[in-house]
Amino acid sequence: MNRSLRVLRGRVFPDHWSLMFGQIAFYSFVVVLVSGLVLMVPYEPSLAQVVYDGAYAPLRGVEMSRALESTLAISFEVRGGLLVRQIHHWAALLMVAAIMLQLLRLFFTGGFRRPRRLSWLVVFGLLIVTLGAAQTGTSLPDDMLSGSSLAVIDGVVKAIPFVGAELSALLFGGQFPGDVLALFYPLHVYVLPAALVGLFVVAAVLAIKHGPAQYPGPGRTNDNVVGHSAKVALVKGLGLFCFVIGVSLLMGATATINPIWMYGPADPANASAGIGPAWYLAFLDGGLRLTPGWEVDVWGRTLTLAILVPVTVCSLFFVLLAVYPYVEGWIVGDRGDQNLLERPRDNPLRTGIGVAGIVFYGVLWAAASADTMAVLFHLSVNSLIHLFQVLLIIGPPIALAVTRRLCIGLQEHDLQLAVEGFETGRVVRLPAGGYVEEHRPVGAYRRWSLAGFDRVPPVLLDKEDHRITPVRRLRVRLANLFDQDRLTPSTGAGKPAIGSPSKSDADQQH
Repeated sequence: MNRSLRVLRGRVFPDHWSLMFGQIAFYSFVVVLVSGLVLMVPYEPSLAQVVYDGAYAPLRGVEMSRALESTLAISFEVRGGLLVRQIHHWAALLMVAAIMLQLLRLFFTGGFRRPRRLSWLVVFGLLIVTLGAAQTGTSLPDDMLSGSSLAVIDGVVKAIPFVGAELSALLFGGQFPGDVLALFYPLHVYVLPAALVGLFVVAAVLAIKHGPAQYPGPGRTNDNVVGHSAKVALVKGLGLFCFVIGVSLLMGATATINPIWMYGPADPANASAGIGPAWYLAFLDGGLRLTPGWEVDVWGRTLTLAILVPVTVCSLFFVLLAVYPYVEGWIVGDRGDQNLLERPRDNPLRTGIGVAGIVFYGVLWAAASADTMAVLFHLSVNSLIHLFQVLLIIGPPIALAVTRRLCIGLQEHDLQLAVEGFETGRVVRLPAGGYVEEHRPVGAYRRWSLAGFDRVPPVLLDKEDHRITPVRRLRVRLANLFDQDRLTPSTGAGKPAIGSPSKSDADQQH
């Protein structure tokens, strides 16, 4: 134990603002856990019907479940109850956003490469489990909003071929709406939080085992880490924890969220108007809106493609996201450990793929609010749906092409700046009569950051090997696509070498 503590104290932690997303996700989870424990005491997970006679006058005499009655009591009768409810909700949203940003950071910087592929899967698992915990949590008040959400879930589950009705009965404990709290409450309170704790522990163990990745720079290699000591990192972590608590408190105290008293009790015969899904699940609703109402009959059963197609496409999108590190590693043949992160511009194809995925997700996300946009901007809902359908098809490839060209242009600008230096605006006449502009050379630190990245050599095709398979040829072609847009760093032929800076250069930079 003492030896492990000494090793931990001797570790060095890199310092960059983008490395904080994982910490923010964990600290938000702590806030969610503590506030959730407080809410467990007065909440009653029961669908037994009662007549409301509480503090909120507009709903007095309305028949509702004990779950909604207890949630209203938390909001209006328990001292500080509404504040705790809103802190719990806002911290959960902050956690979802932080995990998404952490995934984006890992993707665009190549932080998922060896030896951190398993860490990528852990973060992806955190996202999926957090989305499940958020969805089950929003269903616990048993208000009209959560009831409408459950009705959509019931329709999606019943659309699964051959087994949909049985799965719906299993989920809702019988015919919808059934007793969904009997399943969702233990999932939200016990199972999913335990899974999150386990995933955070695994993430911490993997981080300690593999060490932190860092952005490239002079003196930084795959075998060392440049940054702060464990004490400095601990102090910064405590400060960030206090900041997350403060933001959650501020949002909970000033911004109303999920006002269940405005929706009333859940009713399977009604749906709340003008209310959309939670922002983190809006892409699923957008997919349902963009798919035409197709149906086919197979073996005497009706298959609703209007639901199967968007659910399948969204599921495939998440599967591709999860396995992408393994696909890219197989394509480029990267078998060594990569402890240095990449700038997005230094890998144009990967960055373009990432932006294309963001556009695909963003179009689905925006389509979920097509009706609201139509009302606000006085547009036709059908016209907006058709527009989003077109954008869903042409948007991702256009985003891929444009992002790739932007990254190549940024690389060319960086290489030119590293070789020629900054433009001074001073024009000098040469003895031969010509004119040139003077350039101020950049320092060694700056030059290294502009064009000192390391390249992973692409997979080569042995032309003398007569046993080359079509899969091997495809792999080499894809590897060349990844490599062809990565311009030669300044350490290549014809460029001045970029080495470690001298002490005087470092002093000039600081």
